[in-house]
Amino acid sequence: MDQSFAHLLLLLGMAVTVVLIFQRLRIPSSLGYLLVGVILGGHTIGPVIDPQPIQAFAEFGIVFLLFTIGLNFSLPQIYALRHLVLGLGTAQVVLTTVIVGMVAWLLGLPPAGAFVIGAVFAQSSTTIISKQLAEQGDEYSRHGRLGTAMSVFQDVTAVPFVVIIPVLGMASASFGDLTGALGWAFVKAAAAFGSVYLVGRWLFRPLFHLVAERRSAEIFTLTVLFVSLLAAWTTNSLGLSMAFGAFLAGMMLGETEFRHQVESTIRPFRDVLLGLFFVGIGMLFDLSSLPKIWHWALLGAVALLLIKTLVVVQIVRIAGIDAATAWRTGWILAVGGEFGFALVSIAMGADVIASDTGQIALTSVLFSMIVAPFLIRYNHALASLFASPSRPQQQEEPAPKPGVDTVGQINDHVIICGYGRIGQGVARFLELEQIPYLALDLDSAKVKEAHLAGERVFYGDAAERDILEALGTATARLVVISHEDVSSALRILQHLRSLRPDLPVMVRTRDESHVEELRAAGATEIVAETLEASLMIAANTLMALQLPISRIVRRMKEQREGRYRLLRELYRGDSFLADTLHEQDADRLRPVSLPPDSPAIGRALNELTLTGVVVTALVRDNKKQLKPAPDTRLASGDVLVMFGSPEDLEQAEQALLGVKLTTP
Repeated sequence: MDQSFAHLLLLLGMAVTVVLIFQRLRIPSSLGYLLVGVILGGHTIGPVIDPQPIQAFAEFGIVFLLFTIGLNFSLPQIYALRHLVLGLGTAQVVLTTVIVGMVAWLLGLPPAGAFVIGAVFAQSSTTIISKQLAEQGDEYSRHGRLGTAMSVFQDVTAVPFVVIIPVLGMASASFGDLTGALGWAFVKAAAAFGSVYLVGRWLFRPLFHLVAERRSAEIFTLTVLFVSLLAAWTTNSLGLSMAFGAFLAGMMLGETEFRHQVESTIRPFRDVLLGLFFVGIGMLFDLSSLPKIWHWALLGAVALLLIKTLVVVQIVRIAGIDAATAWRTGWILAVGGEFGFALVSIAMGADVIASDTGQIALTSVLFSMIVAPFLIRYNHALASLFASPSRPQQQEEPAPKPGVDTVGQINDHVIICGYGRIGQGVARFLELEQIPYLALDLDSAKVKEAHLAGERVFYGDAAERDILEALGTATARLVVISHEDVSSALRILQHLRSLRPDLPVMVRTRDESHVEELRAAGATEIVAETLEASLMIAANTLMALQLPISRIVRRMKEQREGRYRLLRELYRGDSFLADTLHEQDADRLRPVSLPPDSPAIGRALNELTLTGVVVTALVRDNKKQLKPAPDTRLASGDVLVMFGSPEDLEQAEQALLGVKLTTP
């Protein structure tokens, strides 16, 4: 008893010391726990702790981790992500597993072991990625959102691996027996899903309502533990992993109104037990074998980083995203992940891979995680080395880029960096006041749509000095940085202060956390979204209390009436991660160019059947007319800018191309 208690104190003291040091150095805590395991393991000189009790508890760390992932990936959310993110995430995991597995098989590993190595290398560390992106202010950038979304999806794909890998260890070498064992495992997985789904649908919500009525944190905590562990026991009794059952239970609870409280309740248990899991993984490292395997481990880490980067770049480019974003996303996702350790541990426990192979895989993933913060921090520089200017498709015109021939002579204008929701809203108001502007964005689809609609939008990275010079910073009145990429905003400010120190610059930021940094970099005005939201709510509260409008205007320093319609008129492009999931079918703008054979030519606007849409502008001879008169007759080459739902816009476009016109 005394020795066990002493070992517990030694473990806790070492964990607190090492993790505290790692956090102060901004190194992921998971690496700190791994170091604790290496120090206290049986392969190093010094105190040794029996790994059996730790590994017995450590498995529950993975159980609770999968449970929390399930909370954030309920069935409706997975269905909403079924298009681009689901496709990209699935392609990345499958292709990486297949390519790495083939290489491992050619190097002499058996098929089951090669499959495990491929699955291990396919994982990325969501913890490291999200933490590092947040520290450098890239979490809301396009590549940051895409990389985070794909890494979280990888966590979901680990669930079938957790089901498959133990079966590979139990199955015989016969292909037929292996196929039968895998098929039976998926049948049991489907049965487990059906059981947990039915129980979750009919019992979880009433159960938690009953518990919540008692207003007891103790009972609520016990209920969360009971539900998650009961689901884990159910799948374990079917011969599947406990983590799979916990994931299913989390998915069901993720559809209830108790999701956030459940996640808050389970988090302390998850973090502590997950820390024990990494300590247990660290105990598996045999440093004495490092001189024998270090070259293989280093080669494995290099292969992991390069293969994953190239796979991600190719599938993201195929999805129609620009090369710079694809390379930045690729370098972010190149790193190994914590689930790789978990899969290696499961495979070694099931005798799917040998100890030496497991050591090489563990060390390769560890090496990649050590360099991960540097790859993520310098993803822009790395991408600039490899990303070449994107080539337009054979029958498409490239997105217009700023230059003397495209921008022309312009003075006293506003430069908008980023043409998303905020940038387009600013442009609408400037257009109403007839103030000239030029805008930049890296979404080529959005740029082409807006440019076709007669708007002064160009493709380019505002963080590049020559691009800013081409936009006429010497004669501009104001620069508005409307995107959320803080690191890019800092680079823009640096260039602007060297080009023209007196030029006012307004910067948008998510909250007040980067205000001082942006102000020190030279921002004239900083608009924090959370503070502006507070002002808006306050203004509406005062209006609800029937205070005089003049007093509200005086208090809030600007009037906010009549702005919602303008801010909803957006060109969505393919920035699917910039908006919330429920906005995928929201109203939007669409420009339609009339070809010479369009039956709409010669007709007046009020003669067209454009049900459910509003014509907001007409572009003729590169001149934009806002709200054209109903009796305006259309000519060849005219561009109609329409606003409405995607379905109505589709029907309206077909009508303009000759499907349905009213008889004059």
